[in-house]
Amino acid sequence: MRAIRVHEFGGPEVLHLEEVPDLRPAAGQVLVRVVAAGVNPVETYIRSGAYAVEPPLPYTPGADAGGIVEAVGEGVEHLAVGDRVYVAGSLTGTYAELTLCTPAQVHRLPEGVTYAQGAAIGVPYVTAYRALIQRAGALPGDVVLVHGATGGVGLAALQLGAAAGMVMVGTAGSDDGQRLAAEQGAALVVNHNEPAYLDQVTAFTNGRGVDVILEMLANVNLGHDLSALAPGGRVVVIGSRGTVEINPRELMGREAAVLGVLGGNLTAADAQRIHAALGAGLASGILRPVVAEEIPLGEAPRAHELVMRGPHRGKIVLAP
Repeated sequence: MRAIRVHEFGGPEVLHLEEVPDLRPAAGQVLVRVVAAGVNPVETYIRSGAYAVEPPLPYTPGADAGGIVEAVGEGVEHLAVGDRVYVAGSLTGTYAELTLCTPAQVHRLPEGVTYAQGAAIGVPYVTAYRALIQRAGALPGDVVLVHGATGGVGLAALQLGAAAGMVMVGTAGSDDGQRLAAEQGAALVVNHNEPAYLDQVTAFTNGRGVDVILEMLANVNLGHDLSALAPGGRVVVIGSRGTVEINPRELMGREAAVLGVLGGNLTAADAQRIHAALGAGLASGILRPVVAEEIPLGEAPRAHELVMRGPHRGKIVLAP
């Protein structure tokens, strides 16, 4: 089979398409034929050697995929050969024609949801649900600001929040991005390239501020986010590329909070609840992942450049 392999940490050029032996499932494992693999920013951090946990070399990147069950190991009961599935987590990496998973990492993909859309579920929708519902505890009627609303996590958050009765506000850097965010559930979209864009958000709330902020670039925005919070507001940090200076008094006066999200901290019980909710949303049509571009597997280096360059209008996926 073909797979992307990384033999040394570094830039996108260390991603090599190679022929490797086919995989076979052991007891309690599921083998999935990958039709589309999701590309996430975290995979660029791991590839560069800048992530907190480094996989042993060589390795195949990727945790998300949409595909078909190819084979199941002994003891696997709820999945069968030929099932349409999405993968959220992998034992062997998803930038490949085949990937091995535990049964808990494999979820049924409803009819009407494409494999490319299936590849856009794992990291983006799980992260968005974890941040919005489980960490921030956002409720119907809450005003939620999503920074970078046109990326995979941002679009997922807009759809989830709007479906739950929250008032969603998004930021985008282009006219096309603003239109997309509005189409996906944002009641207000502002251009984050404009100096006073947070003033527009505060005015939208009649000066009260927002209840929740989902922050994708905390090293740039966190210091400003705090002034846009309502009393008791919460900022959930989903992404950051460096350090930032804040004024703690902005937190104190509002009795506000800054919370963090890291996928590796997700418990099995939390993951089960999340995928139950996502499965229902996908089946009903409330949740519809947006795919920006499908790129051949051999062009994984270009995909890594694109996912970090931004701005994005949906998910970048690889097609083996």
